[in-house]
Amino acid sequence: MQNIGSTILRVVLGFIFAAHGFQKFQGGIGFTADYFDAIGIPGFMAYIVAIIELVGGVAIILGLGTRLFGALLTVTMIVAIFTAKLSVGFIGENGLAGYELDLALAAMALYFALAGASSLSLDAKLFDKE
Repeated sequence: MQNIGSTILRVVLGFIFAAHGFQKFQGGIGFTADYFDAIGIPGFMAYIVAIIELVGGVAIILGLGTRLFGALLTVTMIVAIFTAKLSVGFIGENGLAGYELDLALAAMALYFALAGASSLSLDAKLFDKE
């Protein structure tokens, strides 16, 4: 049952990140780059974040490179919290989202960075790991 629960969590987490990465490109990555510039992060980092979210999300869904992408996505969320979300608080204010979702996503990604994927993953199939 733990493998099934871990797999469900991994697929949902991957879908969320892949959707966010795709949305950054779909909506025009320039908007995200401009936002990054506005909060003091070099605009080119928008491309890196979007690629990590999109590719990392798909990889997490498949259970491929789970520890690596879990770590990258954890770092991405921690940076997002401290650079963009911390100032509006945990729940948010004045219509702005807080960092509660970012914190939950970081915790889930960290779980996979530490634990790896379950036996129901490409990591397990390709590298004979559980």
